[in-house]
Amino acid sequence: MKSYKTLAEACWARDIEWDPERKLDPLFFATELGGEVGEVLNVVKKLHREQIGIPGSRTTIEHLGEEIADARICLQNLANKYGIDVDAVTAKKFNATSDKLGFETHLEEANA
Repeated sequence: MKSYKTLAEACWARDIEWDPERKLDPLFFATELGGEVGEVLNVVKKLHREQIGIPGSRTTIEHLGEEIADARICLQNLANKYGIDVDAVTAKKFNATSDKLGFETHLEEANA
C-alpha cells in the first residue's frame, strides 16, 4: 500500500490504477460529482426529516460524512482532469470573500 500526503496526489495515483487506458474524461467526473452531491442532499433531507419528527427512512451523521467524502473525492478528480490546484484556488477565493466582506478570517496561501 502506498499513502499520499494530499488528496490530489492520491486521486492522481488511483486514477491511473482505475483507468490505465485514460478513458474517463471530465464529463464522467462532472456527472459522478453531480450524483454524489445528490446523495449528500438525500442524507441531509433524511436527517432534517428526523429532526422535525416526520416519518420516513433514517440515516446517520456518519453516513453524511461518507457521502461528503465521496463528493470531495469526485470534485478532486474533476479538478485534476483540468489541472486545477483546488487548495490554492480555494484559499484565494475564500480570502477574496473575506476581504470583500471585511472579515479577518483567511486561509494561508501557498504562494503568499
